[in-house]
Parts: sequence; C-alpha cells; structure tokens
Amino acid sequence: MNVHYCFPVKDGKATKNKISRAALGLFVEKGVAETTVRDIAKAAGVAEGTLYRHFAGKDELAWELFAHNFAAFAAGLENRQAQEETLAGKLTAMIRHFCNFFDQDPVLFSYLLLAQHDFLRRVPPEMPNPVDVVHQVIWRAMAQGEVPPGDAAAAAAMVLGIVLQSAVFRIYGRLTADLTSLADHLTGACLRVLQGANSI
Repeated sequence: MNVHYCFPVKDGKATKNKISRAALGLFVEKGVAETTVRDIAKAAGVAEGTLYRHFAGKDELAWELFAHNFAAFAAGLENRQAQEETLAGKLTAMIRHFCNFFDQDPVLFSYLLLAQHDFLRRVPPEMPNPVDVVHQVIWRAMAQGEVPPGDAAAAAAMVLGIVLQSAVFRIYGRLTADLTSLADHLTGACLRVLQGANSI
C-alpha cells in the first residue's frame, strides 16, 4: 500500500517534487521560520530563480505542502474506512493507514504533524480533513449504538491522541518499533476508549 503523497510528478515536472522534498526535510529539521529559500534551493540542487518559477515563495511552498498532503491523506483515510462495515473494521483500517503512512514517509508525516499548528486555521471547511473523518466515523458509531453515546469530538480527540502521540514517541526515539507493528495494539486501545465514551 503506497501512501506517499508530496506533489505528484506530472508533465515532466520532477523539479517541483525535488524542491518540495528538499523543503520538507528542512522544514522538519529546522522549522519553517528558520529555513530560507536559499537553503531549500541549495538542498534541492536548483537555483533560487528555479524555485520561484514553481512557488511564489517559501510561505506558499510550506502551505501548499501542508494543504495538498493533508487533503490527500484525509481522502485516503476516508476511502479506507468506507470499505469497512463495523466500527472495529473502520478503526483498524484507519489506524493501519496512519501507521503505514508514518512508516513509509516519516518526514512527510512529521511535517503534517508539526505544521498543523500553523496551518489548521487556514484549512477551509470544504477541504478533506483527517480529523473530520475520524470524528464522523465515531459519531455514526455512537448514533448506531456500536459504542455508548457521548461527546464524539472528545472521543475523536482521545483516539487521535493515542495514535499521534505514538508517532511523536517514534519521531523522538522513545519508541523503536515500526508503528505498523503496533497498529493492532493501538486499535485495541482506541476501542477501549470508545467503550467508555459515555463517561466523557
């Protein structure tokens, strides 16, 4: 299962993808604010003028990287859960998708995780959103009686917390196992949280 997103290479525009990958690495390593256009161009092996032919500037590049990949990940998450009938099946599929994404492209996953604090306020309501996908799955499960009723938003926050904090521990070396190998354990923990959702 391939969950690499970044920018698709179309019409021979490999340079844009090379720039975006270089920027991702620098944004995760140094932060967006501390990274310069010169840094990105040097890492990508292109002239600064080449970068400006693809992006208006660093800030636009940072936003496009976030928005494109955030929406693509949400669409993939929605597709995975839609193939399952039960809450357990949907959670299993979504959490495996999260874990597989991290293991295949930890730099991009790290960027989305870190950059959300700067960009979530700019996400328009119509843009696919992973948080909304998880929230809707839990809300429907509560409505259909699969889990006790409760605050679906709070329950979604707890589920995402279990998965994303595990990713943070992996990023900083507190966990050494691939997240995919932990997916079933994470799913079980999330299901136990949702079984207690009536206390939220």
